[in-house]
Amino acid sequence: MAGVLDNWFRKWLQNPRKILGPYIKSGMTVLDFGCGPGFFTVEIARMVGTSGKVIAVDVQEGMLQNLKDNIIGMEINNRIILHKSMENRIGIAGPVDVVVAFYVFHELTNKINILSEIKSLLKDNGLFILIEPKYVHVSKQEFNDTVGKANNVGLKEIGSIDMFMSRSVVMKCCKT
Repeated sequence: MAGVLDNWFRKWLQNPRKILGPYIKSGMTVLDFGCGPGFFTVEIARMVGTSGKVIAVDVQEGMLQNLKDNIIGMEINNRIILHKSMENRIGIAGPVDVVVAFYVFHELTNKINILSEIKSLLKDNGLFILIEPKYVHVSKQEFNDTVGKANNVGLKEIGSIDMFMSRSVVMKCCKT
């Protein structure tokens, strides 16, 4: 499936720079949760620049290997840290400025644990960007339930991103 996740049509429809550009700046540390083969990871690494980093997290070793193979020899290679997560735990130390979860949350069995961990990883005023596919995978009710759980762990909704066939929310972490 990795090849299906990285193609010209998807780059046109789901342009990472267009989607995440308003939120990701040079020098940031960004966690790409459920990175897959790195469709968003590679562009995020360009956006954070030479002083930033991306922690690419996936539960599937094959996806991480695919990403590793794709970035060998690229100037962004040293900005990307690969991390294999567990089923219900990310398992890294923070802090991070932004967590991006693109089309992955509907696959989780224990969203509360992951949301709590995301909050603990985020810096004060850090952002959690959640984007899920509409209809087939994630109903409006299921999405709203996830947003409610995120609110319950202390993440506060501050906006959304307009994307074709997707539901999204941008949330801020307030530690105080």
